[in-house]
Amino acid sequence: MSKYYIYQDVKRCIGCFSCESHCKTKNSLPIGPRFCQIIPVGPKLVNNLPRVANIFMPCFQCENPWCVSACPTGAMQKRPKDGIVFVDQALCVGCKSCITACPWGTPQWNPETGKAVKCDYCMDRLDQGLKPACVTKCITQCLHFGEASEKSKTARERFARAISEL
Repeated sequence: MSKYYIYQDVKRCIGCFSCESHCKTKNSLPIGPRFCQIIPVGPKLVNNLPRVANIFMPCFQCENPWCVSACPTGAMQKRPKDGIVFVDQALCVGCKSCITACPWGTPQWNPETGKAVKCDYCMDRLDQGLKPACVTKCITQCLHFGEASEKSKTARERFARAISEL
């Protein structure tokens, strides 16, 4: 598993897609590939009012990523120091094996380069001590980035507070 995790406070997300927009800008992505996606779920009635939840879907940075094992050239790699899965564009031949192997649809096709691309938590920014673009540009601050153990503790604490308020 990756050392890092992006936690979403679903109650704060308004589905503005600023995370997607800033991700595409930072990574110079054309129309088509989306490293992170906001998936609207609903509407459904909650207390007799229609509600929509907007779920943030980045790469899960799997512990045993199928995309890495499916890649015949070694272009899809996992960084040993933090478990981030990334594409070495110099090695990618555009065979799409990683795209078909991932059950989450995370690796995507870049029609401009003819190669696979995917979320790597903006590892170039991480190496500079910065957070991923999607997190820093989230206008409602519903996205939180940090070490997986820290973020899962935060999520459990928020869930416990929400349950106690019922």
